[in-house]
Amino acid sequence: MPAAPRPGQPIDASVSGVLEQSARVLEAARVPNARVDAELLVGHVLGLSRGGVQAKALTGGELSGEDLLAVSEAVERRAAREPLQHITGRAAFRSLELAVGPGVFVPRPETEFVAQFAIDALRAVPSAEPIGVDLGTGSGAIALAMATEVPHARVYGVEVSPRAFVWTRQNFRDTGAANARAVFIDLADALPELDGTVDVVISNPPYIPADAIPRDPEVRLFDPEIALYGGEDGLDVVRQVSTTALRLLHRGGTLVIEHGELQAAPIAALLAQHGWTAVAHHRDLLGRDRATTALR
Repeated sequence: MPAAPRPGQPIDASVSGVLEQSARVLEAARVPNARVDAELLVGHVLGLSRGGVQAKALTGGELSGEDLLAVSEAVERRAAREPLQHITGRAAFRSLELAVGPGVFVPRPETEFVAQFAIDALRAVPSAEPIGVDLGTGSGAIALAMATEVPHARVYGVEVSPRAFVWTRQNFRDTGAANARAVFIDLADALPELDGTVDVVISNPPYIPADAIPRDPEVRLFDPEIALYGGEDGLDVVRQVSTTALRLLHRGGTLVIEHGELQAAPIAALLAQHGWTAVAHHRDLLGRDRATTALR
């Protein structure tokens, strides 16, 4: 955390002082949004929202010695570029707060945008109980967003990594969505009992090419490789998602795939080769190709 005070110099235990010192440490470690992360880490220790921390800082609140130590340890971990969500154990996704940690991919804000296509497609199905499937669900973020935002749907989240499935099960249990089911199986073999009956299949598969090392230490050092790398061209799992979705979806069903910004064209070619129709690409809020949709 902050540099140790000089002998005889009092420790600044005020919330405002700890925030300033913590932000400086994170800035020196080149952590993006250092001030925001400092506020979130202090809030995690104190059990406060970010707004609550800001209010404490303005009203002259102070930290106990125990809380100072806890903040110091948390800031040291973040300065080592451990993901903020691993330190707090929580990740926000749309209206959900999910448990995350080592072994599971931390859901990203851009995936909230991709999930909307599946949610909209499920809502548009003229059925009392539309069926949605999330292939490679990880923390369960997309599947649980679908289940909670389209409560009359039946949703399945498929995951094959034992380490990730620990978090999948916890989030499915904690969310309490009775219409959502977590399934531990390889997506290639997923849910044969649903063949030809599913309305929407979505996936955020591993799509980074094997020789493309992520720039951010949080991704490179902490996200599980099984959730990142998709073979030589990054599309190995995308091909399998396409094959499985063709089996699961009924005629007219919707496929949604998240991908990297340079992969729209090769994914379009792949889907056309597999016989998909109405292939369309969608840009995120930064103008980058982020998702592709298609019809069975």
